[in-house]
Amino acid sequence: MSKKQKILILSDLKSDTPIVLSQAIALSKLIPSDLEFLHVKKPTELVKTASQLSAVRVINESTKIAKKKIKELLDPISETYGTKVNYKYSFGNIKNEIEKYINSSKPDIIVLGKRRSNTLSFVGDNIIDFVLKSHKGAVFIASSNSKLTPEAQLSVGLFNQDESNLKSNDLMTNLIEYSATPIRHFKIGSRSDSDKKNDTFLSKKTVEYEFENSSEVLSTIANYIPKSNVNLLCLDRNSNSNKSKNIKEIIKSVKISTLIT
Repeated sequence: MSKKQKILILSDLKSDTPIVLSQAIALSKLIPSDLEFLHVKKPTELVKTASQLSAVRVINESTKIAKKKIKELLDPISETYGTKVNYKYSFGNIKNEIEKYINSSKPDIIVLGKRRSNTLSFVGDNIIDFVLKSHKGAVFIASSNSKLTPEAQLSVGLFNQDESNLKSNDLMTNLIEYSATPIRHFKIGSRSDSDKKNDTFLSKKTVEYEFENSSEVLSTIANYIPKSNVNLLCLDRNSNSNKSKNIKEIIKSVKISTLIT
């Protein structure tokens, strides 16, 4: 990958923020990147008064508190891993502010966490779903259950991937190159496909797990993945096999971090 990537971390400053930060840094160690951190506060969380003067005072005070909290979160992790993270605090409609920042900053990869309940909700506004629709680049969804850390060896799993598509994806070819072997490929197929298994992916030794299509197949795959020692599952949103509904279900169900390219 010739040029440095730009990774944008979206955070609601909840308890899982250090985990999201740590995994973003882990990704930046594999793919040389500049890191940016954005937190957006909703007006309704702050302003509960009709007085304009009071509202301004509350907003200013909240901004100071938020920036202090962000700095307290970022500094220890940045120092530990020798990685600089630039940050910005914004006040306004969450989706509008995120979209504005994406348009101005033009990140290559967006990193965000998901609630422990595994719903597609982020600060209650379906932000994961919104980011997937708004950002055409890669989206990394950090799971608190994932063993992906800056110290850990990367172990990549693929979901319904097409090798020909991966060859033109610099991000994926780099991650696969750094991954421990073998690569794990989880695939929905049929009995007639049983003799078409790949034993390599981009020249990396690969173990392919094929699951027969059924109404429960995505749930079955999600339950199986953690047993395979994979710490990052990669999906290609442009693959003919990966419908939007399947991608959402995998994100919702799987217990490890996921990367949608």
